[in-house]
Amino acid sequence: MGARAAELTVEEKAALCLGADIWRTAPVERLGIGSVVLADGPHGLRKPAEGGVGIGGSVPATCFPTASALGSSWDPELVERVGAALGAEAAAQGVGVLLGPGINIKRSPLCGRNFEYFSEDPLISGVLGAAMVRGVQSRGVGACVKHYAANNQETDRLRVSADVDERTLREIYLAGFERVVREAGPWTVMCAYNAVNGVLASQNRWLLSEVLRDEWGFDGLVMSDWGAVADRVAALAAGLDLEMPPNLGVSDAALVAAVRSGELAEAELDTAAGRVLALGDRVGAGAPAEPVDADAHHALARRVAAQCAVLLRNDGALLPLDVPAGGAVAVVGEFARTPRYQGAGSSQVNPTRVDVPLDELRRALPDEVDVRFAAGFTIEPDVAADEQLAAEAERVAADADVVVAFLGLPASAESEGFDRTHIDLPANQTALLARLAAANPRVVVVLSNGSVVRTSDWERHAAAVLECWLSGQAAGGAIADVLVGAAEPGGRLAETVPLRLADTPSHLNFPGELGHVRYGEGVFVGYRGFDAADRPVAYPFGHGLSYTSFGYADLEVAVTGSADDGDLAVDVAVAVTNTGARPGTEVVQLYVGDPHAAVARPVRELRGFAKVALEPGQTRAVRFRLGARDLSYWSTAAGRWVLEGGRFDLAVGASSRDLRLTTSVEVPAEPVRPPLGSGATLDEWLADPDGAERLRAAVGVDRRGRPRGILASAELSRMLGNFPLARLATFPGLGITPDVLRAIGP
Repeated sequence: MGARAAELTVEEKAALCLGADIWRTAPVERLGIGSVVLADGPHGLRKPAEGGVGIGGSVPATCFPTASALGSSWDPELVERVGAALGAEAAAQGVGVLLGPGINIKRSPLCGRNFEYFSEDPLISGVLGAAMVRGVQSRGVGACVKHYAANNQETDRLRVSADVDERTLREIYLAGFERVVREAGPWTVMCAYNAVNGVLASQNRWLLSEVLRDEWGFDGLVMSDWGAVADRVAALAAGLDLEMPPNLGVSDAALVAAVRSGELAEAELDTAAGRVLALGDRVGAGAPAEPVDADAHHALARRVAAQCAVLLRNDGALLPLDVPAGGAVAVVGEFARTPRYQGAGSSQVNPTRVDVPLDELRRALPDEVDVRFAAGFTIEPDVAADEQLAAEAERVAADADVVVAFLGLPASAESEGFDRTHIDLPANQTALLARLAAANPRVVVVLSNGSVVRTSDWERHAAAVLECWLSGQAAGGAIADVLVGAAEPGGRLAETVPLRLADTPSHLNFPGELGHVRYGEGVFVGYRGFDAADRPVAYPFGHGLSYTSFGYADLEVAVTGSADDGDLAVDVAVAVTNTGARPGTEVVQLYVGDPHAAVARPVRELRGFAKVALEPGQTRAVRFRLGARDLSYWSTAAGRWVLEGGRFDLAVGASSRDLRLTTSVEVPAEPVRPPLGSGATLDEWLADPDGAERLRAAVGVDRRGRPRGILASAELSRMLGNFPLARLATFPGLGITPDVLRAIGP
């Protein structure tokens, strides 16, 4: 624990392992040990004003795009810049740890907290999460990666058990956390509220110690989510260092009593307290905070929001807007003047300012263009008022050159604390859209929502659809920039937009019942499930249009080294060209599939991506390097990552269903052999060359040199091949006798 720690009493060590209050770690004043201040901050600092403890009343801070938007940027460099800005604002306010990013997987579009998470894919979540951590910590402030693990719903979130097989955990729900820990070294990790396979995350030793620390090498502090601790002694023994907020007089007393009674070794308490002290040292070693340039951070938020916007459709190249002098634009929708730009719950930020889309669009369009506004609907539906507002909007839209309709979800529809029950837009908005299209077919829909919404029931009324997510305080300016072409829509979908909620792979197993939610879809989450079932979708994972076009050519793949020697490398290169007339950015996506695996694997999985900016006519070579892990699956039988040698299919393209170039490669690897014994099946013995030889020798041959018993009958071998040898030994005449079992070993 160090020299200072050796001077601590048991009571002081116990006190260090729970906070002093809701936002501070405990000080030890007699030894000069101070507190570390913690604050919410996935997309903006939420530090309560002096004396505040609730959701509102925090100090002003830049509200950046939420993770649902940042995930659609597919841009780790951009996310790292956001992280650095967040870290700078935290440091300026004396905050030592920022509680974010959240990198949980979007298992279902119904999760009420999806706006705080990046993607349905662990590669995006891990790469962007690592970028955020690097950015925050570059300013001497610790990041807190959350919520570890399998926190994929809000329903019964403090008690529900996420029942997930280990392969699915390893490949989907832990993979993003693993990448962040290994690549970015976060100072802290926050455990989830829920249980995982029946054990609360706060006291799950397998999660907190065996996987996080022993396997991944995490050397920081593990803290609880606020109120996640049910048993402080069990939690500390499992590897949870800091309880927040503190259950003062209860948790500390329980720790002291457990040490005194011998239930808890004092060395375990020493370890946890030492990690709290180490966090304080890291925070204290940071460079002095610098003044924050609020204008510069707002400008960054605006640029980022444009790179997060996803152009879902653009029939007739309606965007960017091209309105002649003297023309008119009808702006419809209450969200145009009352923007929704962030989610509800513990991540709410008190913004330094807010761009209003209507005002920003008026500034962006030429003075000669008449911008007319009609509210069109009430945000919280009011039938009588909505009818009057819709009629007014029809009149405004009828003779305009183009209609821009701002639609989306009200804050009451999605928040921390509860899950959604559907993915539809409010009925007053979809009814309005049909009326607008009847009055004027040139309709652009601008969406503001934290989670996926269904488009299939209304998009026929829109020529263009721009998904902007919840893009922060500068969203209004960014939307105007994209609409007029001052910026391109740089985003691509980091989650699938289904035709119907019922189509989603998790639908029949969400949100569970009687305290359990079964992850029955296994690894087939999001696009993995849609593509494996060849199920139609509204918009596939990775989709997003540009104001230009791109061509792909010259796909090359080279395999060097081997998995068995630990130096396997699969190098992939592709030439991407801007074939249009405008500058633009393309997100080049690399997918890999194993078509002949011994286990059920997705048709394709994202294994690399790169966002490249190209001028008209410019070509750039985009390169990826894959290793053995990228081709492997987690084997529950072997308890490790397994690469099966053979053919792998590689594809590059613009979405999981827009694959421009494909190829296959042969990757060498030793065959995966199941352990052989009397419990192994006949098929498994015969599939193993050494095992087959041992079995045939033990069974022997008849006087004519032919195999005895079942080995002489192809028909019997097919019918009984899935029997373990020990079971076959109970059948007379098959040649599998107790003597044979003894001869071949256990």
